[in-house]
Amino acid sequence: MILILLILIPFAGGLLSWLLSRWSDKWPRWLSLVAVGLDLALAFSLWIGHRSSLYFIGKETWIAEVKIKWIPGLGIGFHLAMDGLSLLMVMLTAFLGIMSVAASWTEIRERVGFFHFNLMWSLAGIVGVFLSLDLFLFYFFWELMLVPMYFLIALWGHERRIYAAVKFFIFTQLSGLLMLASILGLYFAHGQSTGTFTFDYEQLLGTTMSSTKALFLMLGFVIAFLVKLPAVPFHTWLPDAHTEAPTAGSVILAGLLLKTGAYGLLRFAVPLFPGTASDFSNIAMVLGVAGILYGAMLAFAQRDFKRLVAYTSVSHMGFVLLGIFAGNALALQGAVIQIICHGVSTGALFIIVGALQERIHSRDLEKMGGLWTVAPRIGGAGLFFALASLGLPGLGNFVGEFLVLAGAYAVNPGLTVVATVGLVAATLYSLWMVQGAFFGPRKEGPKVPDFGAREMSVVLLMMAVIVWIGIYPRPIIKAATRTVNTLRQTVGPVQSNKKATQPSSPGGNYDPQ
Repeated sequence: MILILLILIPFAGGLLSWLLSRWSDKWPRWLSLVAVGLDLALAFSLWIGHRSSLYFIGKETWIAEVKIKWIPGLGIGFHLAMDGLSLLMVMLTAFLGIMSVAASWTEIRERVGFFHFNLMWSLAGIVGVFLSLDLFLFYFFWELMLVPMYFLIALWGHERRIYAAVKFFIFTQLSGLLMLASILGLYFAHGQSTGTFTFDYEQLLGTTMSSTKALFLMLGFVIAFLVKLPAVPFHTWLPDAHTEAPTAGSVILAGLLLKTGAYGLLRFAVPLFPGTASDFSNIAMVLGVAGILYGAMLAFAQRDFKRLVAYTSVSHMGFVLLGIFAGNALALQGAVIQIICHGVSTGALFIIVGALQERIHSRDLEKMGGLWTVAPRIGGAGLFFALASLGLPGLGNFVGEFLVLAGAYAVNPGLTVVATVGLVAATLYSLWMVQGAFFGPRKEGPKVPDFGAREMSVVLLMMAVIVWIGIYPRPIIKAATRTVNTLRQTVGPVQSNKKATQPSSPGGNYDPQ
């Protein structure tokens, strides 16, 4: 029942936060912190308790699974399961949930209970997405996580919050409807070919259908996931949503909601349609490289600190898309590490931007400058995560991007060389961001309080994660290895069309040892 608890605890924490807020604004904050802390503890206990099976290089089995009949007449079940990939995603969700609650401790002063209700329910929906193996249940959680995020932006956002919230909802809802149509199409295709109508992921793998039908069904999934990733040209909702969202909303958007798109590609789009994914892989890799370059170019053109960080997400998630569709072991492992490190480092940058906006009431880089002299702890944290963002060796982002490029080079050297230009651009916009905000002459304005103990604790924990992965990524790589090997075996047609060769064990599986 531990998987059910991982979803129920944030649900219950959010509901209690809303109910108890009538007595004190402190209750929602502490209850939410305890709820996500319990989730992180449960996920960590699964990691410790299943280390041997989690790291085993062999046939894929779930480290935890719940399968309950729900609506058997329609083939709908309550099927949750966890492997190394979903375990990493759940741990990332709980960790960033803690950081979001702590970072919003003084920022949110109105409707505090309802704010934490929406925050917790959004996290519960995200955990449900990472654990669901019934496509009907997956779609339920996919839609569930969007509604509270809409309220977080619309009620606690900044100047153009209604516009940003509506745009976010329209993009994600329309793409979600495309995915629903594909889910139903796959449901009926499987029923017609086997006589069994089901939404169960494991049974739907390998469904026989025509190439044309597979293409249209895959596109429904892929478009929904590319919108959420976001990939160019489906990215236009992201800068507005990030810019107008409160700090916690931006952290959840960048660190988790974007990752549901990457997870969907890894878990559903490619394994369910392996042959079609092979035909689509070159287009997807081009979209990934386009996102890397286009996001970097637009980031460099921004004056709004928060909007600049938002566009860096478009660029960095391009590496994830490139790695997923390169399809070999190094690229897939790099994509997983990039997912985690981007979530932590970009989430930290949004926390820093939110802290500055709370203090100086502006996000305009031209109105900042010289903050290092008056707030050195904020400046130091900003410099660290800017270096992480540009891919400094020794930090986790470098490991992810290096593995993606190493794997992609074996598949398409030309695109990979073009993608490396994004690393140069990342250096330019990251250092320009630090120069504009923290160095140079101090602009006239109010005194800027430096980070206190609470805020320093948040950024130091996030720094520790990035340094740990940068120096010792082996636990992350090993945790995802079985999932990566299973994905490579499932998408054999993808690999057969590529000339990549990667280090492998005699059985063809990548062994991180």
